[in-house]
Amino acid sequence: MKKYIKNKKQRFLINFKNVKNIKKIISKIYSKFGSIDILINNAGAKKDKIILNMTKKNWSDIIKINLTSVFLMSKNVIKYMIKNKYGRIISISSIVGETGNIGQSNYSASKYGIIGFNKSLALEVAKYGITSNVVSPGFIETKMTKNIKKYKKNIYIKKIPLKKFGKVEDVTNAVMFLVSKKSSYITGQTIHVNGGMYME
Repeated sequence: MKKYIKNKKQRFLINFKNVKNIKKIISKIYSKFGSIDILINNAGAKKDKIILNMTKKNWSDIIKINLTSVFLMSKNVIKYMIKNKYGRIISISSIVGETGNIGQSNYSASKYGIIGFNKSLALEVAKYGITSNVVSPGFIETKMTKNIKKYKKNIYIKKIPLKKFGKVEDVTNAVMFLVSKKSSYITGQTIHVNGGMYME
């Protein structure tokens, strides 16, 4: 799994299979800019199969991409946030982590794992002025949901109180709030962006 980190001046390619590469790239970012204030963990992939047909590789690949990447990125960025006594960490989960879904036991486990990880992380880093939160989207109009068959999409929409799929901007707005100073007293939380389909 590869993921781009973007900024105004440079783009860094991170390969999650190479831990040394992660450390090297993050160190390079810090050396260049003098701080790392925000981390958004947004890696996501799926390999859907019912449990009887799911291979160990189907399972481990999705856990690595969706969950282990959050651990590795957070671990390697936090030490630089501690130096500056400030940081905002946002990890993207999914409604499926809360509700489950047929054929997605690996995806569900990885996304629910992010929520548990976030709670522990938030407790560990709060004293350093770092907050850690989760944004958990429902059905959003993206490439991942584009291939959902029309009849299935209609079934999902009937379950959504707002009667529509969300826009990418709906998720972005939640993330932008959590990285802003307006959210400075919010940590360890999961913000659900799902049109009311799931409520805690």
